[in-house]
Amino acid sequence: MTQTITRTSPTPVPETSGRRDRLTQGPDVLFCYGTLQFDAVLEALLGRIPERTPASAPGYRAAALAGRVYPGLVRAFDSSAAGELLTDLSYKEWEILDAFEDLRYELREVALSTGKLGWAYVWPGGDVRPEDWDAEEFQAQHLTEYAARCARLAPSLAAGLPKGE
Repeated sequence: MTQTITRTSPTPVPETSGRRDRLTQGPDVLFCYGTLQFDAVLEALLGRIPERTPASAPGYRAAALAGRVYPGLVRAFDSSAAGELLTDLSYKEWEILDAFEDLRYELREVALSTGKLGWAYVWPGGDVRPEDWDAEEFQAQHLTEYAARCARLAPSLAAGLPKGE
């Protein structure tokens, strides 16, 4: 049986910074496996909580990264990364999230447990620890400070400035 996937992605806008515009790929739904699963982070960055549905990415894991409190999605053929799909992002919200994500992440389409495809920020390698990222530990030890940092970054991201400027 062949599955048809229909895309209703927004029209990309021209690149305005020196970095490659990852959104020219026309992403429609975002698979979140790390910090973007937390309401406080989404609210701080976007000013709202987008619609979400549970999903997982077979063949991947949310790996702990050396020196970072957030994870990276990496290939792991015997695993499945649990997460959520953000299904109603506006193009402006995609721009904000794309600017927020580390430039080392690659925006890729991944197969999901739902039988559909979704876009995810995949970590290309390096700095990957052998253990999986611990969402409960992040929530208990880092979420408050991380969400506050996101809130401080949000105005610049919304203005189209890359993270760190």
